[in-house]
Amino acid sequence: MRKYLTEYLSRIEDLLKRNVPLDYDELIRNHLQKIEFMQHERLIHFLVTMLFALGLFLMMGTFLVAETVLLLPLLFLILILLIPYILHYYFLENSVQKMYRIYDELNHRRLERNRLQREAAERAAIVNAVSAKPSAESSAEEECAAKQAPECVPPI
Repeated sequence: MRKYLTEYLSRIEDLLKRNVPLDYDELIRNHLQKIEFMQHERLIHFLVTMLFALGLFLMMGTFLVAETVLLLPLLFLILILLIPYILHYYFLENSVQKMYRIYDELNHRRLERNRLQREAAERAAIVNAVSAKPSAESSAEEECAAKQAPECVPPI
């Protein structure tokens, strides 16, 4: 899971650094799905980590009450397993937080792209409206040509 998540985050960060035109809507949809997967993974690892921590404390309490040396290997085994679980959960937590920041950046870029497209469309509409406005001279000529009146025929 560590390799998968690290590679994914690396690919996304490379896309953002290259600053190439992207389909942000599709990228955001895909990224949100990955966030959901990682949140689920993080929850499962949190529960497993807490169960191992609970087991460690229960075993430690049993060891202290029973004072039997036979429980020491089991206590150390649980402790040795708990440490990698804590480290992996730490990695998952930080990675999901990083995914949230990447989502914010993707969303910001999508909104900025949409704003720029909207402004360009508004400018194009204004230019079209200005260029489509007929001048008084050309409209009079067009009227004469439409009527085909003799006074409208230009001299030769």
